[in-house]
Amino acid sequence: MKTAIGMISFIAVGLLAAILFGFRPEATRSLPYDEEQTGLKERIVIKFSHVVAENTPKGLAASHFAKLVKEKTNDAVEIQVFPNGMLYTEDTEVAALKRGDIQMIAPAYSNLSVIDPAWLIMDLPFAFADQRAVDSALDGTLGELLFASMERHHIKGAAFWSNGFKQMTDSVRPLRVPADFKGLNFRILPSDVLVSQFQALGATTSKIPFNEVFASLKKGTVDGQENTISNIFTKQLYQTQHYMTISNHGYLGYGVMFNESFWDGLPPGIQAELQSALAETTEWMKQNTAAMQEQQLRQLKPLKDIDIHTLTPQEREQWVQAFLPIYDQYREIIGEPLMNEIARPK
Repeated sequence: MKTAIGMISFIAVGLLAAILFGFRPEATRSLPYDEEQTGLKERIVIKFSHVVAENTPKGLAASHFAKLVKEKTNDAVEIQVFPNGMLYTEDTEVAALKRGDIQMIAPAYSNLSVIDPAWLIMDLPFAFADQRAVDSALDGTLGELLFASMERHHIKGAAFWSNGFKQMTDSVRPLRVPADFKGLNFRILPSDVLVSQFQALGATTSKIPFNEVFASLKKGTVDGQENTISNIFTKQLYQTQHYMTISNHGYLGYGVMFNESFWDGLPPGIQAELQSALAETTEWMKQNTAAMQEQQLRQLKPLKDIDIHTLTPQEREQWVQAFLPIYDQYREIIGEPLMNEIARPK
């Protein structure tokens, strides 16, 4: 009897072992390693902070990028966009990125010049004749050098986004020739070149965060400011200003940046999809920004509270002559390799 029971037990154990191990060949060998699945057990979340409104070129591009990333990664990556300085101001977002508190930002070139003087080149007045000239420079050696300048700051440069050319506004008098600026105070982004630009016109400057510009203009803290038509329109700055000069004297763009450690920790496949989404968004932005600015300018022109003047060729030449010394002033600070990539204004 004991022998029979023992035999039955032996067979039962053998069958159980066969079920557990014999019919599971993968249990006896290592599964192939797929690095693309590493870290994807949970969705990757990228917090993207910026300081402008959602209906501006940058705001719309951020939303477009988030949508593309969701589609391209099959919802494995989520871009959480925080507009209007909800998380950080332009004064604090770069430091937050370097700490890793956020993973992605797109600050204005002027803000990046605080981190590295190479970016001052993008603030030189009349450095670019038109958007095509900007694109050609940033798609070439100039863009490569600017991104390289961020590597020592442990920031990954990923794309250049456009907002267009800047115009002048103020509440005191029309701004047509350099003498019209004398004694006025203008809000600027934190850029030494912009300080020098207004000094060349006989004006003073105040560095004020973007989200405080409307209040500063309304209270009369400053007399005027420079900005793109889209920012003037969406932030309703025209409500505080009586005069606008279409000057196209400077360019406002954004450097799309990632925290370097975060970027390096992403699987190569995810990096590729993010780069692809950024490239598509950048092209989409170029196609839509100019049309948006033109439409908004058409909406501004009928307003009775603001007088809009476009510089004549003769007036523009006076501005150019006033700004030329700035190029020599900053050549050594910015560096010869970068300065050689642009031409002096004509």
